[in-house]
Amino acid sequence: MKRTDLLMAGGAVASLAAVGSALVSQHVFGILPCAWCVFQRLLFLLVAAGCLIALAWRSPLGRRVGAALALLFAASGAAAALWQHFVAASSTSCDLSLAERVIGALGLDARWPNVFMAMASCADAAVKILGVPFEFYSLALYAVLGLAALQVLRRPG
Repeated sequence: MKRTDLLMAGGAVASLAAVGSALVSQHVFGILPCAWCVFQRLLFLLVAAGCLIALAWRSPLGRRVGAALALLFAASGAAAALWQHFVAASSTSCDLSLAERVIGALGLDARWPNVFMAMASCADAAVKILGVPFEFYSLALYAVLGLAALQVLRRPG
């Protein structure tokens, strides 16, 4: 298996694992998500989709397109995590935020409420694990995923 394939396969697995861990946090440990939390779940799924496109489209162009999508969504996820921490976490309401509007417009909260329904305000969802805000774990993973996508963009063959 090529290095670029390993990077994209690892990116897809890591992204799906992030969503899985968020669902375990919610449904097993009772950590209720806010709108920005569920928006980041969507972005992780989109990163995984970009990685899978890079794996499935077996050409340098396909790898570039998939990696570019993964990079775009990883950068968006990093921005969402930073916004959640520095802006939204101090707000008692996420009503009419970009995150809530996107999830609502796509109908994800109605179709898959167990995954995409915001159940807490941004301030209430501000949780620390081992002293680190939950969204910083997402931020770190988005950074790693973005770097992996950059590596594939540099050497798509």
